[in-house]
Amino acid sequence: MPATSVEAALPPALDVLIIGAGFAGLAMGRQLKQAGLSAFAIVDRADGVGGVWRANHYPGAACDVPSHLYSYSFFLNPDWSRKFSPQSEILAYLERAADAFGLREHLAFARTVEAMQFVAETGRWRVRFADGAELMARAVISAVGQLSEPFTPDVDGLETFNGPVLHSADWDDGIKFSGKRVAVIGNAASAVQLLPKLTAESEHLTVLARTPNWVIPKPDRAFLRIERWAFRHIPGWHRLYRTLSYLIHELRYPAFVSRSLASAYTHWRLKTLIRKAVKDEKLRAQLTPDYAPGCKRILLSNDYLQLMQRGDVRLVSDRLVKVAGNTLMTSSGEEIEADILVFATGFQTTDFLPTLQVENGDGRTLKDAWGANPRAYRGVAVSGFANLFMLYGPNTNLGHNSIIFMLERQTEYVSRQINWLLKADLKALSVAPEAEAAFNDVLQARLQRTVWAEDCPSWYKTEDGVITNNWSGLATAFAMTLRRDDRENWVADV
Repeated sequence: MPATSVEAALPPALDVLIIGAGFAGLAMGRQLKQAGLSAFAIVDRADGVGGVWRANHYPGAACDVPSHLYSYSFFLNPDWSRKFSPQSEILAYLERAADAFGLREHLAFARTVEAMQFVAETGRWRVRFADGAELMARAVISAVGQLSEPFTPDVDGLETFNGPVLHSADWDDGIKFSGKRVAVIGNAASAVQLLPKLTAESEHLTVLARTPNWVIPKPDRAFLRIERWAFRHIPGWHRLYRTLSYLIHELRYPAFVSRSLASAYTHWRLKTLIRKAVKDEKLRAQLTPDYAPGCKRILLSNDYLQLMQRGDVRLVSDRLVKVAGNTLMTSSGEEIEADILVFATGFQTTDFLPTLQVENGDGRTLKDAWGANPRAYRGVAVSGFANLFMLYGPNTNLGHNSIIFMLERQTEYVSRQINWLLKADLKALSVAPEAEAAFNDVLQARLQRTVWAEDCPSWYKTEDGVITNNWSGLATAFAMTLRRDDRENWVADV
């Protein structure tokens, strides 16, 4: 694997700055190179590529989208070891991608962007880093994603806890769980992947989870040697396999349409799984959601329901409200003793760019423009913020297919806008406010027909109930939307 040390100093001026060196940032860099651009850089606050797949290395970390679908269509990997790849393989894949795309000379690590200000007179973004360094860029592309900033709830007295406190997104491999009483806050995607290790090593495990999640079996297994041989040597088979996987996942979208037959069947199927797997009525009630499958993220696990029935595991359906030393106090008044506290509480998903101060040429910040409900035109641009683009921005997430497909379409679209900006030597290029408003009006109307609009707490929507994270239909429909010529919806300032 290539070294991941800090790169050489950045130049004082660039055509394009990409923030983030995960799946989105690397794909964007490849697109720019394909378009003949060279004056760009990809910066990342970490010490190497990978994004969330470098940051999240907790035990059991893996993807819940099939390996061959959760990878670039233009950089197929015939050597995935399993149907659902583990974190280490995904990170190694991204390291190889950076080399294959010729991006090493464009990468700069340990570079944390702190603030950006658009200078209207010159049509440049002034970008300031945490170390005080600055550069000017004609365009900035955010590739930080929706799942980059860990969320830890504000718990009274947390600083008094007499033991290690971890977040799944900031894991410490040096902590030993053997013989310890472990409390896990949360029961979503990272939690269900962590629990097998914690259960195997700890003396006792308490899981505090206010809202249960729907869980489906994960059809994971190691690929046979003959399968991997076929992916590599039979012409067209690998791409056909990936295409079939994509189409199968597209067919699952109707299950996310509220009150549809597919949604009703999914509800019946998952409720039946719980009823058959969990014999204790009280525990079964704790584990059975009262909302439609998909309203919150559906989890994939083959052992979660079984683990919850172990004698050394206890599920508590209350909120953690206070910590005093090794004592955890819940909203019902119960006191729980723990030696290690693990937060599996996810990310700040609805803020978007939560750590960046972004100011346009009129002195207005992106946070002010968005308020509590971020939005964007086609998920990639915000009216009033010229020469600024986002990947995996508002309403570009999926519940049924691969985000990599969505990212590829976004990088193609943004590359076209960047080419327009640079080749026409525009000072500023921004989406028209009426175009952004019309796009989001239609989008939000369509989203009201989905299970995400139903009554359940989820990271897909804000406290106001506005769905800010998910796309409103098929991934194919998103691709068609971004493929359409829409220059009439943009304002070009020469």
